[in-house]
Amino acid sequence: MQGDTQAQVPLTVRAFTQLYSSTPRGARLARRLVANRMDVWGFPYGSEVSESVTLVVAELAANAVRHGRVRGRGFRVRLVLGDGVVRVEVADGRTDRLPVLQEPSDGDGGRGLLLVAALAERWGVDPRPGGAYKVVWAEVRTQRTGG
Repeated sequence: MQGDTQAQVPLTVRAFTQLYSSTPRGARLARRLVANRMDVWGFPYGSEVSESVTLVVAELAANAVRHGRVRGRGFRVRLVLGDGVVRVEVADGRTDRLPVLQEPSDGDGGRGLLLVAALAERWGVDPRPGGAYKVVWAEVRTQRTGG
């Protein structure tokens, strides 16, 4: 029986999820494990994609520790490798403090989301129903477009 079927290219989706303590040590560990995961997925240490994803995770994890910490709760990092993009998600327990992109002040800090916005194709924040937590996410391209 011959039909009008087209061969479909399989879409490979890979995911990595890890819970960390809401401490500076937890944020450092998140950065290191994400760099390792990117290497396992074929984006070697030091490559542009690996460096971009790792820096996005570092900034969002630092924000989760600094601004999203809830006593007794950690933060979660989730990576999803899809077709041409790595989606980074960092969930923390504070829904009353949503990240806002703004010009940095003269002091330390305030530049993290500017870096995320520069490295990511797009980013945003999703407070979850019931106010239990929020997810800050960013999507980093793994392939160049154009030519």
